[in-house]
Amino acid sequence: MHLLVLVSLLPDGNPSTGYEIANQSILDAYRRAGVRLTLVGYRRPGATIPENAICLGDLAIENASASPFQKAAWVAAALRRRLPVMAAKVARLGERELRERLDSAGPADGLVLSSMAMAAAYPFLLDAYPTIFIAHNVEHRSALENAENARSAVDRMLYRREAQLLERAEIETCARAGTIHTLAEDDRIGLGLAGDRRAITLPLVVGRSPVDDDGVRSHDVGLIGTWSWAPNRVGLDWFVGEVAPLLPLDFKIAVAGRFDGEPPKATPNLSFLGRVEDAQAFVHASRVLALATRAGTGIQLKTLETFEEGMPAVATGRALRGVSFLPDNVRRADRPGDFAKALIDLVERERAGRLGRLDGSRFAGDQRALLDEAVAEGLERLSASLKPAAAATHPASPQKACA
Repeated sequence: MHLLVLVSLLPDGNPSTGYEIANQSILDAYRRAGVRLTLVGYRRPGATIPENAICLGDLAIENASASPFQKAAWVAAALRRRLPVMAAKVARLGERELRERLDSAGPADGLVLSSMAMAAAYPFLLDAYPTIFIAHNVEHRSALENAENARSAVDRMLYRREAQLLERAEIETCARAGTIHTLAEDDRIGLGLAGDRRAITLPLVVGRSPVDDDGVRSHDVGLIGTWSWAPNRVGLDWFVGEVAPLLPLDFKIAVAGRFDGEPPKATPNLSFLGRVEDAQAFVHASRVLALATRAGTGIQLKTLETFEEGMPAVATGRALRGVSFLPDNVRRADRPGDFAKALIDLVERERAGRLGRLDGSRFAGDQRALLDEAVAEGLERLSASLKPAAAATHPASPQKACA
């Protein structure tokens, strides 16, 4: 079976965002199932184009790397074209040109839409191929939460507009796709798919090779994420503003990840490191991880990574969505005082040698097996509905050169 996989950004061999890590996990599962994949998407400027990929052009898509002028241009394009901003960023090709690019891959049995932005930008693709839609989040709900947490009236207005357009696009995409994969059971409800047999949840696995614990700790509490993504920033602001001031000043707190704008004002014992080269090394240098999620949908990849690494952690209930059990060295807390108290307890126990790291290989193995089962179920549904691909009629080699 040959599938086209439409993504916002082509993988560059070093997945760093939750979206990229999730895509890598899913692509690996398709390959384990024996599927031949042709990836279709934009390239981050300067990145290497992977094998068997169709590059649609260079695109710097992250808010953290965009200038104020570029952000304004995205909003203007979205307003002009009546698109969500996330779709306006990627809607750079016309229908004819995109079809020609896809033709270069040769005959395809179906399309995997692994990007709501691309689905909203190019809805005609849902009629061109039997389609599997991967809903990484319930995007319209995330946009509504962003509106509630926005700091200006203009931002609130833009996020509400985004929510309305994304809800419409999600309804249309889910109605027309043959199979819909969500990454958390709750998202089936959020997308109006409760009881819909086409909706299949994908349990994810980060799947990084285990790293031996060298015993070196550079900080007591670690937080890592893409803070330019608004739902992540909500959790960080909550931690920095309400939890960190309750921690002892001798606790060294480190925050890794990219920002859109300036980091929040913080206590003297808290350091912002920016994007780190080795996220896994940062995680292992922490005594305890803080999973301070307060917004968003989908599943938290950092939570899965924490469990797979066997790391001690304190997590909010929102950070645990899609997770069925807590490891013995993880605590749940949702109020600032409870979160701080749990961190103090775990850090002090780790310092004293009374709290260890667990073997997360069984958790990772179980997740991988469940993921493979869910992917196989989706492929069975696709096979049962196969029809000749409308956009590809002759064998060819994928175009790698970016336009």
